[in-house]
Amino acid sequence: MRIRLQLTSSTTLARARGLAAMMAVVALAACDQPTQPSELLPPAPSSSRVDAAPAAVSVFASGFNNPRGLRFGPDGYLYVAEGGTGGTNSTIGRCDQVPSVGPYTGSRTGSRISKISPAGNVSTVIDHLPSSSTNMQSGQLTSGVADVEFIGNRLYGLLSGAGCSHGVPSIPNQVFRVTRNGAWRTVADLSRYYKHHPTLHPEPDDFEPDGTPYSMIGVRGDLYVVEPNHGSLDRVSLDGYITRVVDISATFGHIVPTSVSYHGNFFIGNLGTFPVVPGSEQIIKVTRSGRARTWATGLTTVLGSVWDHRDRLYVLESTTVAGDPTPFTGRIRRIDPSGRMTTIADKLFLPSGMTLGPDGNLYVSNVGFGPLSVVAGQGQVLKVKIN
Repeated sequence: MRIRLQLTSSTTLARARGLAAMMAVVALAACDQPTQPSELLPPAPSSSRVDAAPAAVSVFASGFNNPRGLRFGPDGYLYVAEGGTGGTNSTIGRCDQVPSVGPYTGSRTGSRISKISPAGNVSTVIDHLPSSSTNMQSGQLTSGVADVEFIGNRLYGLLSGAGCSHGVPSIPNQVFRVTRNGAWRTVADLSRYYKHHPTLHPEPDDFEPDGTPYSMIGVRGDLYVVEPNHGSLDRVSLDGYITRVVDISATFGHIVPTSVSYHGNFFIGNLGTFPVVPGSEQIIKVTRSGRARTWATGLTTVLGSVWDHRDRLYVLESTTVAGDPTPFTGRIRRIDPSGRMTTIADKLFLPSGMTLGPDGNLYVSNVGFGPLSVVAGQGQVLKVKIN
C-alpha cells in the first residue's frame, strides 16, 4: 500500500484560506489496494523518541464516510456525524458558486448519522441527508452532517454540505432535529441567516454563500454553532430563532474558527490559514455576552476541543507540520489549569472531531478527510485512554 498527497496547484494553495480549502489540499489516494482500518492506526513510536505519547490508542469502530463531530447520547451510545459520499448534481448558472475549491457538486441523500454501541457495533440512526464535494482539481473533499448534539433526549444535527452553492438547491444548511420515527425536521435555516447577516471580514477568495458550519454545542437549552468560512458564533433557539453571539472576524480577521466547547464561557479553537505554520493558532474565550479574547496560544490547526471534570481542556490538532496538511501528524494536547500544555496522543491521521466519553476517555474521529473522498468506509473512531 502506498499513500500519497495529491496537492492542488501553487496558485490554489496560495488562496487556500478557509476550511473548504483545507479539505482541498488533503485529498489522499489509497493506491494498489483499499486501506484497511487497522492500517490507519498511528505508527508505533520510534524507540529514539523521548516524547512518545503516553495514551493508549485503539480503533473503537470503523466503516465511516468522512466522520466529523461526535457525541454520547443519554442511551450510552456514541453518535457520529458523517460528511458522507458527496454527489454529482451541479448548480452552475443557478446561483453563486464557491471560488477556488468550487464549483461543488452535491446530493440530497449522501450523508448520515451513525451510532456505536458500548461494544463497538455500528448502526445507522438516519441516512439520506445532503452531502457535497469540492471540485475535482481540489480533491473532491466532502461535507454533509458536520456535528451532532443532544438537548435532553432529543438528537440535533448540523448540516454543512447543503445549499445551492453546494449543489443541493432544495435543502439549506441548517440545524435539524431527528424525530422519533427516524425522520428529520428543520429547526433553523443557517444558509438564509448567513446570507442576510454577513460578518465584517469574510474572505472573498473562498467565500461560501451557504456557509460551512462545523461545530455545535448545547448550552442551557440552546444550540451554539461555529461557522469557519464567515467567522462567527451564533445561537440557535429550539424554536428556530438565530442570533449572533460574536463576529469573530471583526476582532481577529479570517482565522477560520472551527471548534467550540463550553466551561462557564465558550472556548473556540481555530484552524488558521494555509500553508500551516506550527504554533500559530489559538483558543479564544468568548463570554455569553459576546466578549472575545485570546485564552491560549501555541496551537496548530485546531478542529476539536473538550473539557474534562478536572478543568483540563483537550485540544485536537489535525495536522502539525509546516506546509501542507500531512497524514499521521495529528495530535491531542491537554491544557492544565496552570497553563501547562502536554501531548496526550500523536501520529493521528487527519482527525476531525473529538468528545469525552462517560468512561472518562476521549473518542476521536480519525481519517476525517482524505482517502474517504476516493474509497468509502475508511473513517474510524478511535478510543484514547487518558489519565
